Amino acid sequence: MQDIFGQVTTLSNPAALEHWNKTQLAFLAHGATTPTHLAATLDAAPDFALGHAVKAMFYVLLGRAETTETAHEALVTAQQCAKVTPVSPREQSFLTAVATWMSGQSRDALKSFETNLATNPTDMLAVKLDHALRFVLGDSRGMRRMLEQVMPAYGTDHAGYGYLMGCHAFALEETGDYAAAQIAGRKGMLISPDDAWGLHAVAHVHDMTADAAGGIKWLAGRENAWAHCHNFRYHVWWHKALMHLDLGEIDVVMDLYDTEIRKDHTDDYRDISNATSLLSRLELDGVDVGDRWEELAEISSHRTEDGCLIFADLHYMLALVGGKRDDAITTMMGRLHRDAKMGQTDVQRAMAAPGLSAAAGLEAFGEAQYDVAFVNLARARATIRDAGGSHAQRDVFERLTIDSGIRAGFLDEAADILAQRMALRGGTEDGYTAVRRQMIAEGRAAAGFASSVPAE
Repeated sequence: MQDIFGQVTTLSNPAALEHWNKTQLAFLAHGATTPTHLAATLDAAPDFALGHAVKAMFYVLLGRAETTETAHEALVTAQQCAKVTPVSPREQSFLTAVATWMSGQSRDALKSFETNLATNPTDMLAVKLDHALRFVLGDSRGMRRMLEQVMPAYGTDHAGYGYLMGCHAFALEETGDYAAAQIAGRKGMLISPDDAWGLHAVAHVHDMTADAAGGIKWLAGRENAWAHCHNFRYHVWWHKALMHLDLGEIDVVMDLYDTEIRKDHTDDYRDISNATSLLSRLELDGVDVGDRWEELAEISSHRTEDGCLIFADLHYMLALVGGKRDDAITTMMGRLHRDAKMGQTDVQRAMAAPGLSAAAGLEAFGEAQYDVAFVNLARARATIRDAGGSHAQRDVFERLTIDSGIRAGFLDEAADILAQRMALRGGTEDGYTAVRRQMIAEGRAAAGFASSVPAE
């Protein structure tokens, strides 16, 4: 039977196919109903190998140590089902991808998706999973290359076309083509108005072009595009908060933090990253965030041995530093060193670089050792993309690097990094850049004045 994207599946039960189509569409839209539809699919077709493989992938993407066993069980079930009911090469590619991914060689897993898409370019499920994994790996160039290879095969009548445009918009934004990204994202939203990913890709464009007011206008009235989402909805609210922060509207930012971003005190690493990076930005701007670090630090203190993703670990570290959990920080640093020394998996290699330097820099910043913080954070910049995430998410580390440089008196070095940051953003100056340029100018003036005062 063919699914909604025209892909042949081993399903023979019409009810199972209907649930499977709903699963795929919900996944593309980051819908909260995705696991419900997948569970219904597997209830109707318990021998559906591809469904079990995708379940394993979903659990791996959660980036949590305690979900690894569930993911492994789903993979084993998928492999057993494939032995009983032979699967197509296309479906087998998903099983191979997740098995490779779970073995610790996540970059090699991309080869399975690439092989499949070379033959089945309109397999939108494979496109979205490839996109998701490249996001985790920080591979924006590969993300764009993959999408532009398959796009000629899509017509506007393809059920996944709008979501494809949303993915392309994000890839264009992450590779610096902001004008094209905005066009693609808006086009995708017209076709698939529930595509929160495409909507958020346009929000990224506004962030990267210092158009906070335009970004707020873009999101206003489109809340239904992300209200249906799982925890991704917190992330879109986070973007809105960043825009208000750039405009200096601190009361609005704090209200969004309390009523939307941390409305539910979840322990998902993506939600923790939203919260910690926003609180860090606020504190760098001199805002008293009260006791908001405490609940984040408490959650993060139980994740020190997790080691699933360096992106997650660095945000746990932000929480531990903000909450002054010295013992947990020591534990986290010890585990990072052990993982980095092993260096057998892609995750462990990322723990080594940029992980160790970035984490040491965050620890030093929390201890007001700004010279040590700057040296370590500046060293991590060379490979920080490998931590995964987006430019907007990694910007918190860029800001901490610049601020530590200014505080330590490395004014020229901080100015260079600030200029590089602005160049990445199309040469536009946001509120953060304007304030730091002024701080550097004042620091240089003070240094010049001090050097001109004769010794007594």
